[in-house]
Amino acid sequence: MRRRRFLQATGLAGASALAGCTGTDLFEVRSSATRNPPVPDSRPNAVYYPSHVEGMEMAGTSGKAATDETGTTNGSDGREGPNESGGMEGSNGSSETASTAGTDEYAFALMYSYPHRFWTVTGSERSKTALQDADSLHLMASVWHPASGTVLPDTGLSVEITQDGDLVSQEVIYPMLSQGMGFHYGANFELPEEGTYTAALSVGAMSSRRTGVFQGLFSEPRFAEIDFEYRQSNLEEISFRVLEEKAGTKGAIEPMDMPMLPHSYAPTRKELPGRVLGEETTGDATLLATILDRSPEGVGKSGPYLALSARTPYNRLVIPSMALSGIQKRGSETRFEGELLRTLDPDLGYHYGAGLEGVRSGDELAIAVDTLPQVARHEGYETAFLDGMGEVSFTVP
Repeated sequence: MRRRRFLQATGLAGASALAGCTGTDLFEVRSSATRNPPVPDSRPNAVYYPSHVEGMEMAGTSGKAATDETGTTNGSDGREGPNESGGMEGSNGSSETASTAGTDEYAFALMYSYPHRFWTVTGSERSKTALQDADSLHLMASVWHPASGTVLPDTGLSVEITQDGDLVSQEVIYPMLSQGMGFHYGANFELPEEGTYTAALSVGAMSSRRTGVFQGLFSEPRFAEIDFEYRQSNLEEISFRVLEEKAGTKGAIEPMDMPMLPHSYAPTRKELPGRVLGEETTGDATLLATILDRSPEGVGKSGPYLALSARTPYNRLVIPSMALSGIQKRGSETRFEGELLRTLDPDLGYHYGAGLEGVRSGDELAIAVDTLPQVARHEGYETAFLDGMGEVSFTVP
């Protein structure tokens, strides 16, 4: 079956962030036996400062995120100025907006940086993906809804790389969390030589429930093509900075400044609609619970709605791909027991939610993490959101 060509984009070589080491010193870091400083010793089972910060290069985009009247990227939190990203620093390069074909549901961006280690999670098991000598670069892709600037976590994404029409590599790349980019897709790739390549990015239908104005969107596969130039000299100009005193200690570096892309921020407590019940922590993940008087359109119920917003500490980046369940108790009576579905809502953002039959002051809500976040992690997140993720509880005021 032929893939439906959705968007096309001409990749542009963005200007790299040039803070930190460049030139010969940077090349020596990249060409060492590990290409990265050692992972910090005695790192906590929590979010921690990584060993280093590296830059990235923008290859190209298929569209631009929506901006508000101040010009701030919707969902970007309006951060500006120098930043320290969790293992990444943003490029300040520009990229043109490509024409779209048939729909504005999706926008794509393609970035690259040095090859680097990361960790995958399958079930409750974590596995390190070590650097290979043949790795050429680390490709990263972001997918979002351009009208709202909402990052889309549950689409899945595959990359097909070609050169002059010949297939070079094809694989489904990992959904990932990094302190610099938040949620994105990425993997290390081997390229046979320097030159111009075409990356075909394919997403499937979104697997999570959509509510409100998102109903009916993101339900079909889409496709984009972005050209990019691979040159060793360009990679050597991407910034690379070793963190010293902070490395391995609890905390997180601020997300990068990405004027071309939205960040996967969760709503602030003030932005969450409904009656916010409180905030609890499990496995170093922060869970905010809120009760809406009426379920959003698309839930299939008209009564109250329980929403759990899961985010990272420090920077409130969305934590996707978990399975949560809940029990609502009123004294000895069980009023609700079931799954909190992964849901994308224009006001609640990406969250886990369920419709309830009714809510009263004093009701107890117990929330259990049944499946850990099934996303790969860059350094600084690989020890968090794993051990110790269990049950939290809230009381309706």
